[in-house]
Amino acid sequence: MAVQKSQDLAVYIYNTFKDNKDFSFRGQIKRATVSISNNIAEKFDRNSNADFTRFLYFSFASNSEIRSTLYLYIRLSFIEKMKLIY
Repeated sequence: MAVQKSQDLAVYIYNTFKDNKDFSFRGQIKRATVSISNNIAEKFDRNSNADFTRFLYFSFASNSEIRSTLYLYIRLSFIEKMKLIY
């Protein structure tokens, strides 16, 4: 379920920013979004609780990176807040 939701977010981000001309921003947010689902999926192949927790933390950190980037883009008036409702 979490992998599906994170992939849904990735599809949303890809579609929302597909025409964005700021290639650095677009690449960064896309990489962070894909990282969430990849880390969630990877945690299932780990044999220890420490590894399991570590990969969940990586997913959480990527989510924070996306949120921070989106807030910055809203403040810069590059996107509207309402467009980000997911």
